Amino acid sequence: MSKNLVIVESPAKANTIKKYLGKDYQVLASYGHVRDLIPKEGAVDPDNNFAMTYQLVERNAKHVAQIEKALKSADKLLLATDPDREGEAISWHIYEILSARKKLAKKKTLRVVFHEITKSAIQAAVEHPRDLEMDLIHAQQARRALDYLVGFNLSPLLWRKVRPGLSAGRVQSPALRLIVEREIEIEQFKKQEYWRINAALKAKGKAFSARLVEYQRKKLEQFSITNEKDAHAVKKDLLEQVDGKLEVSHVEKKQRKRHSTAPFITSTMQQEAARKLGFTAQRTMRAAQQLYEAGCITYMRTDSTYLSNEAVTSLRDFIVKEYGKENLPKQARVFKTKTKNAQEAHEAIRPTVFTNIPSQMKLEADQKKLYTLIWKRTVACQMIHALIDTVAIDFSCGEGNRFRSNGSTIASPGFMLVYLEGKDDQKTDQTDDDAMQLPPLEKGELVDLEDIIAQQHFTEPPPRYTEASLIKTLEEYGIGRPSTYASIIATLKARDYVTLTQKRFAPTDVGRVVNKFLMLYFTRYVDYSFTANLEDSLDAVSRGEEKWIPLLEKFWQPFKDKVDDTMQNVKRSDVTQEKIDEKCPKCGSQLAERLGRAGRFIGCTAYPDCDYTRNIDGDKNDSDDSEQLDRQCPECGKPLQIKHGRYGKFIGCSGYPACKHIEPLEKPKDTGVTCPQCHKGTILQRKSRRGKIFYSCSKYPDCKYALWDEPLDEPCPKCEWPILTKKVTKTKGSKKICPQPDCKYSVSLDE
Repeated sequence: MSKNLVIVESPAKANTIKKYLGKDYQVLASYGHVRDLIPKEGAVDPDNNFAMTYQLVERNAKHVAQIEKALKSADKLLLATDPDREGEAISWHIYEILSARKKLAKKKTLRVVFHEITKSAIQAAVEHPRDLEMDLIHAQQARRALDYLVGFNLSPLLWRKVRPGLSAGRVQSPALRLIVEREIEIEQFKKQEYWRINAALKAKGKAFSARLVEYQRKKLEQFSITNEKDAHAVKKDLLEQVDGKLEVSHVEKKQRKRHSTAPFITSTMQQEAARKLGFTAQRTMRAAQQLYEAGCITYMRTDSTYLSNEAVTSLRDFIVKEYGKENLPKQARVFKTKTKNAQEAHEAIRPTVFTNIPSQMKLEADQKKLYTLIWKRTVACQMIHALIDTVAIDFSCGEGNRFRSNGSTIASPGFMLVYLEGKDDQKTDQTDDDAMQLPPLEKGELVDLEDIIAQQHFTEPPPRYTEASLIKTLEEYGIGRPSTYASIIATLKARDYVTLTQKRFAPTDVGRVVNKFLMLYFTRYVDYSFTANLEDSLDAVSRGEEKWIPLLEKFWQPFKDKVDDTMQNVKRSDVTQEKIDEKCPKCGSQLAERLGRAGRFIGCTAYPDCDYTRNIDGDKNDSDDSEQLDRQCPECGKPLQIKHGRYGKFIGCSGYPACKHIEPLEKPKDTGVTCPQCHKGTILQRKSRRGKIFYSCSKYPDCKYALWDEPLDEPCPKCEWPILTKKVTKTKGSKKICPQPDCKYSVSLDE
């Protein structure tokens, strides 16, 4: 039997490590956390030094039992979980469980840490073990306790004051605030008109453009020309001053260097994968975890841009071999880590072996895409800078009028041979003039003026956040840490506080009200600086510079006092209603913007005595009018109408309430799959009242067969049920499963 028992988190990681250790080592997986706080009030006891009550994670009990059994024949226990707070905590929990069961008597227990799963790294870690790092464990406990205390105290408050089923989190709430504030900024934005004057030019057979930058000896600003009349007057004046030619008045040529970006840290990897691959943060981290466990990349939760000396030496040798000595700088590039409290002992995310070229790697689709991105970014970071030739040419157009054209060409691509970083949103009025290639011109030359074009523009509001720009902003504010960004975003989506429209975040009505509640009554706890300072304190605990119990004490009492005060003194209507400057057309009482089950609406404050309501964006003068349709009700023959209900627009009979026939405004999409229950109808894709997609028989209400997952027109090979379904989860991806509860047929699908 093996003398040494090694414990890691995942079976994939265990299988990789087994290859590098001899027969004296047995490697088992804990399958993640083995203990967690009991899911009820009292799990953290502030009156007893914040004592925390844990219970075994039920799904992992069998894995703990397997570890316990294997330990009997081992002399040494090596805890080799991930090299961060969570990994340290998992090792500690395993140790605590085994100690409580008296299984560690005469067994040596050591902590093994490595940042890449390679033979040399694993063997070096095993040869240099250490004890459990209690400062890291205390930092993780403090974070877990804070999240529990906030969740278990704010959530009941939201249930009482806003709506049952809601919850709030310590780091998710400031992130929600960012999204809501951006939406308000967009709604309140007032666009401004401005005009630009461009010249369409041609010289030496090449067409290009130039922008008017000076008119009548005055430098033009963005709002120098703000209406069509002035713009066309300027155009007319310029055309009259020249006879189809502009003269080159100045040529300025420069060469600038462009340096490569630093290797990936967790946040920049998530941002770039969102920009270039369209990955969500969760999808990125799932693929990165798989690459790490397979030994392809170094540890993927890091905030350091540091590369080890061995890695840099290996990388520089590879660059010379693949791209030539001319693309290698004389000295290795060193990147300064920008993230506050970054752990410099950690490395950036990089390939473990640079000669493992992406095209030659056998990986799943997502893994290969992400590995390619990591490989290119790392290789480029140690390559020579690119040289860009830039040119700015001024053209005179009469006395005191000047057009300018900017252009650039790549003189030497350098690192751009391999990789170029993506960009976040740019305003549409910011044209990339530098990308234009201009013909070679000298001062005094004449160029043909094809036309002068007056273009109307409007200022635009700031764009909604994408996953990339939200992660970047969270990082700038110091909200959360690299390992938490994916869970922050996932939680906001899961709670229906935000929606994704064209891959951009917009707050839901519930999200707005929750944010309003927190901003009114818990301002301090959604303050960006407060959240960031709390993260800094947790980092200080992990370094042994601060104690975790006093940190919790400092947070807890003011927070609990605020919760109690809000519970006693704030009414639900204070949060869910906001009076507007309008009277009810039915009873004359004040109208208010209110939150209902389907979102915000306008309603009378005299409810239930007055039942007047209308949509939030409805016409206040014609709120009761319904749009008549050119067809009759199939039940009573009266005209059908488009009506407004609490769940939005629908088609209903004008004979209501005598006739209650209704239809959805949008016809459900027919999947073409025959209903397996009645064999008469087909399964239609529909939307629930809350906007969630489901599938049901077209013969409803005669047939009530319904599904949450997309039906597939193929029988189950196990139980022969006429259809299968496609189930998509965040953790396991796409699967083909049988919808019959007694049948366990399931097979993975390629994404």
